[in-house]
Amino acid sequence: MTAVPDRSHRALYVISVAAELAGVHPQTLRIYERRGLLDPARTGGGSRRYSDADIAQLRRIQDLTAAGINLEGVRRILALEAELEAVRKELERVRREAADAIERTHRQYRRDLVPVSQTRLPARWR
Repeated sequence: MTAVPDRSHRALYVISVAAELAGVHPQTLRIYERRGLLDPARTGGGSRRYSDADIAQLRRIQDLTAAGINLEGVRRILALEAELEAVRKELERVRREAADAIERTHRQYRRDLVPVSQTRLPARWR
């Protein structure tokens, strides 16, 4: 069974629609692609298709460039943000694994516990 892609990553929009949704000229999208800021899907014929995730990325690029950051700076920021997100996901996975390991250990300890007899101890042991 093949995995169904996340809806936000489904390539839906032609370049003119994507440009309009992001508020930029289609040529700007081509420049961003050449600079490595975007990687839209392609049809069998080679036409670009943009997803909702691509549109969100375009808006992030616009926010950064509007703040005065050049395209190389934007590329580096996007790379660092992607790396940070990957590290956050890995950290969450490791935390879940650690919590599971702790729970397994606690269950094992509970199984290994031997109930103490409720009989009275001889006086010499008290």
